[in-house]
Amino acid sequence: MRTPFIAANWKMNLDRAAVGAFCRALRAFAGDAARPACRLGVFPPFVYLPQVVEALAGSGVAVGAQTCHAAPEGAFTGEVSARMLVELDVEAVVLGHSERRQHFGETDEALARKLPAALAAGLQPILCIGESEEARDAGQTEAVLERQLQADLSAVEPGALAGLVVAYEPIWAIGTGRTATADQAQEACAFVRDVLRERGVEADAARVLYGGSVKPGNAAELMAQADIDGALVGGASLDPEEFAAIVEAAG
Repeated sequence: MRTPFIAANWKMNLDRAAVGAFCRALRAFAGDAARPACRLGVFPPFVYLPQVVEALAGSGVAVGAQTCHAAPEGAFTGEVSARMLVELDVEAVVLGHSERRQHFGETDEALARKLPAALAAGLQPILCIGESEEARDAGQTEAVLERQLQADLSAVEPGALAGLVVAYEPIWAIGTGRTATADQAQEACAFVRDVLRERGVEADAARVLYGGSVKPGNAAELMAQADIDGALVGGASLDPEEFAAIVEAAG
């Protein structure tokens, strides 16, 4: 059995007061014995990482970053290394989010360097992949997903990927209000698992998440699919009540 993983990606949102209020609410929710057996994660902007780590210490909620650099140190103004994140007691990192690829030119070649750096530092990576609307309409979804996976994992041996989480996030459903149907999401996530298996990864144990306008109203149907092991939640994760409702739906 794969424990569902529900991750809150706050992107560049919230302020210090709102972060504190969210963490207090999440800590109370996470400590409720009636809560479904899910692994929870929060991925705040870099500047709030120390605050969130402190606020959620001992709660069982993982704290992660939204990206990291491949190098351990160097003349990379504005960047943060995996080693620096570990020093803050950060446990995980999102890599390859579609907004990083689209707005900051993050390439599969760059991700092929970042992924082994994150693993070597002891971080749990959440690797994001997904197709554009044009690729979906052209019937190229599987080709895009396989190309991204093969390129992004190219520098890592299969045995080192035991803790890998892959998030399928169709670009056409990120921040648009559109959501892949449960069947579309299941088909893509099952394909991702097949590609991992072909690479020699223990695919039946790997978590594959869905990300793309996940809300309380559609979370239960998505989470009920055989190959969807949780969600990478964007906008709905900014409200602790909405996020809690999504977690409940996963159970």
